[in-house]
Amino acid sequence: MGKLKPLVVLGVAVVIALITTLIIYSSIQKRAGVAKVPIQETQPIAMATVDLNWGTVVVKEMVKMEPFLKSSLPAGAYTDMNSLLGRVVISSIRAKEPFLESRLAPQSLKTGGVAAVIGPKKRAVAVRVDKVIGVAGFVNPGNRVDVLVTMAKGKTEEPVTKIVLENILVLAAGPEVTTAKGKEQQAAPVDVITLEVTPEEAEKLALSATEGKLQLALRGLIDTEEVLTKGTSIPALLASYSGSGPVVGAKGKTSKEASARKPFQTEKKVFFVELIQGGKVTTKKFEEGK
Repeated sequence: MGKLKPLVVLGVAVVIALITTLIIYSSIQKRAGVAKVPIQETQPIAMATVDLNWGTVVVKEMVKMEPFLKSSLPAGAYTDMNSLLGRVVISSIRAKEPFLESRLAPQSLKTGGVAAVIGPKKRAVAVRVDKVIGVAGFVNPGNRVDVLVTMAKGKTEEPVTKIVLENILVLAAGPEVTTAKGKEQQAAPVDVITLEVTPEEAEKLALSATEGKLQLALRGLIDTEEVLTKGTSIPALLASYSGSGPVVGAKGKTSKEASARKPFQTEKKVFFVELIQGGKVTTKKFEEGK
């Protein structure tokens, strides 16, 4: 019996080791099952290979099929490249962004250019500008601008500058729908800028271009607030940053009363002094300088 005792102890140790191993293995398997993530299904959809501006007709070189999570496919995405070719872009699409039906013109429209992106009941009106009026070449399609006009009401009237149109969409800058390429915008000379306006706004724009001189003011990308102004004239302009400007009449003329007033004229100071002589008190008035 004494000889078998070491064998019994060894057998018990082996059994305990096996049981411990089984428990640890079972625990690891359970944890692995909980942490295991199911494989997500993907679906190839059409992506843009380059930046596309509105008015562009889609061709094969502009499209690439890329896998996208099937559970989170965007509405209107294209899974067939052939059905996308020949469509016209009406909203700018950046490289590696998916083509969506909402960013494309109706299938019946196959001609690109500015006509493809004009909104309902709107018109495209082109105005000739120079480098200064075109905000140094930084007015690009998709920007919004205010239109200012400087004109005189009559031959004897002084010129007045007034904002006549606000928050107007730029459809094209130059003879074609083009934008600056690269990470940084590059200024480029612009001869013609095409604006999207209503028929009433088109009338104002045409009259302003004929009778006065146009100037464009570039708006911020998120600035759509309407601002009401009275315009400015030469007297009002020259009165800027002055202590007291001239009095401007209804016709923009300086009144005679204001012209006759001497500059820097101030009132003289008056001093009162009480004099006591015995029981009599009197008050004397003295002007400054006397």
